[in-house]
Formats: sequence, C-alpha cells, structure tokens
Amino acid sequence: MADVKFLLTGDTSLTVEFGNEISEQINARIRAFGIALEESKIPGIIETVPTYRSITVHYDPGVIRYDQLVKQLQGLLGRLDSIKIPPSTVLEIPVLYGGEMGPDLDFVAEHNGLSKEEVIRIHTSTEYLIYMLGFTPGFTYLGGMDEKIATPRLKTPRVKIPAGSVGIAGSQTGVYPIDSPGGWQLIGRTPVRMYDADRETPILPEAGQYIKFYAIDQKEFDKIAAQEAAGTFVCKRHPRKEAGKK
Repeated sequence: MADVKFLLTGDTSLTVEFGNEISEQINARIRAFGIALEESKIPGIIETVPTYRSITVHYDPGVIRYDQLVKQLQGLLGRLDSIKIPPSTVLEIPVLYGGEMGPDLDFVAEHNGLSKEEVIRIHTSTEYLIYMLGFTPGFTYLGGMDEKIATPRLKTPRVKIPAGSVGIAGSQTGVYPIDSPGGWQLIGRTPVRMYDADRETPILPEAGQYIKFYAIDQKEFDKIAAQEAAGTFVCKRHPRKEAGKK
C-alpha cells in the first residue's frame, strides 16, 4: 500500500489518494476503502467524497485530530483485499439522439469518420462505470467510452445546456442533470431527470453503478417525459454480469 498517499486538504478534511490514473482497479480499491471506513465507525467523520482516484474524508477536528485520523485510516488499508464489494447494478437511460436534442452529433460523426448511426451504435453498446458525481448535482463522470467516438470539447462553451443533455468531451461521456453552462459535444438528450430536488432520492445515479444508454424516438421521449412529470417513470435496473461469468 506504499502508493497510497494521505494529503492534507483543509482544516477539516484530508484526501486518500490511491493512484494517478483512471482505472476500474483503482476505483474498486476506493469503493472497498469506503466500505471499510463505513464499517470502522471511526468517530468524527462527517462525510466521504469519492473521485476518480481518491476519496476525501471530511471530519470534525473537535472529535478526532488529523494525526489520529490518518493513523486509523492507514490501519484500514490492510483490510481492502478482504472487503466484499456489492455487485454493481446497471441503470438503463433512454436517449433521443441527434437533431435539436443532439446538435453536435453530426460533428462527432464527421470528426471520427463515422456515420451518425455508427456513433449512436457505439455509444449505446457500452456499460459505463460511474466513477464519480460532481460539477453539478448528479453530473456523471463515466468511464469506458470507445475511443472511436472520442471528440474534443467545444472551443467556446455554451452558456446554457438543457438538463438531460448527453455529451462527449475527449474520451469521456456524461449527462448534464440540470440546466448549466458546459463545453461538451452534445449528441442527445434523455427525458429522465437525473436530479430532482423534490424526489425522495434527489440524485438518480450512484458512484459505482453502471449506465447503459439506449436509443429512443421522439414519441417515446415525449411519453417518458410525461411520465417523469407525473412521477411515474422508473428506470430499468439490472445486476451487472461480471466479466468471465455466465
């Protein structure tokens, strides 16, 4: 565990860094560490925030001091190999690609020498790991996108991107959960509310889950949008089949 670093990030927080790259292996260690930390019941911990390659721990210095906390966190590292990470679920997200909903689909296709249909097929063929949430409430940072559809960000970001927009930036893809500025290439939009402050669980996706996009037409988009407005639409979820398992 010599590669794990403990970094002071403020008067009431520290970051445990597990590596310097985006990988499912590092993400698995972060998830295992989060479980070990929750099970440890270390007093004074307020919140934990996982990222691509680290986890930030917010704590109350009136309950536990920095040096004490680091010592206890170091003690958890030896337990990670024995932690059983719960099976991941796949969240199915419908997307209307192209047109007004995806104004940059043509550019993504042209940039990669593909047809629009090929871009859609590639984008919907992957189960994307949700590494973390951030930027805005429920914004998904997804891993695993095929490099065949990788496309640079916009040179000039848009001032307002509609909630539900699905975009590509470099080798990443994600969903804008609320209206916000942004510089990603927009290829489609989902009628699903990824964030709803009035919902019992405001943020729909969870770090550690996977997202699988599937293409819909305008009629289906309107139908789901109406169901969302009525609070009756439920995204399909299913257990993820692990590699090598039938």
